[in-house]
Amino acid sequence: MAAQPFPDSSSFRQRFMQGHRLLGTFVKTPAPQPIEILGTVGFDFVVIDEEHAPFDRAQIDIALLAARASGVAGLVRVSSPDTILGALDCGAAGVLVPHVSDAIKARAVVEACRYRKGRRGYSPSGRSGRYGGFASWPYVDDADETVTAIAMIEDPSALEAIEEISAVEGIDGFFVGRGDLTIALGAADARAPEIDAAVTRIAAAAQRAGKPVMVMASARAEGDAFSAMGATAFILSTDQGLLRKAAGHILRDFRD
Repeated sequence: MAAQPFPDSSSFRQRFMQGHRLLGTFVKTPAPQPIEILGTVGFDFVVIDEEHAPFDRAQIDIALLAARASGVAGLVRVSSPDTILGALDCGAAGVLVPHVSDAIKARAVVEACRYRKGRRGYSPSGRSGRYGGFASWPYVDDADETVTAIAMIEDPSALEAIEEISAVEGIDGFFVGRGDLTIALGAADARAPEIDAAVTRIAAAAQRAGKPVMVMASARAEGDAFSAMGATAFILSTDQGLLRKAAGHILRDFRD
């Protein structure tokens, strides 16, 4: 039997930018099996969490291999712009970059993600370049067309600069970091009116720029409310959160 090609991760960027309804989850566990399960269940994407979970580059590499093997788009929430290159060389379909608080940082993110009109370090020898199977310029063009650059808006200063950030060419969309915004704004919780106002403000700026918005939603009703505000991509819990919920449910069932 002939070897099957890698799944085409370019479809994630295309669907994301076209405003398709996409469903994913954070992955906090540095192991391939959770990603394989999420892929076979039918999630559109997973976000490997380098920022808040114990992932190093070798573990990200294995996680992205699992994503490709199970046909789910593998994104990485990087710990800083300095780790964008490693994530992309390992074959990430895109990156979520924390605390993009102004247009200067947004442009730095674009430069790290792109070859043309950017400064991404060139190496086609890893997974992203099919281990040398791509010719140089076709690889550059494919990478620039398929890598998704998502700016995380999670600071009050970013809210003030959202029009300038949204206008930066090469930023494909935005993730609203409601948790950080809740703490920074001193809100009661992530469902407080001022947080909903922040989501609305970001979504409105993104819509004017023709760019999509991603948000974390805990339930269908919350997701529908964010959809009405303009969000189209949704992160539904984490692998650990899903495990905890399912484990608690079956445990209560049997104990009752």
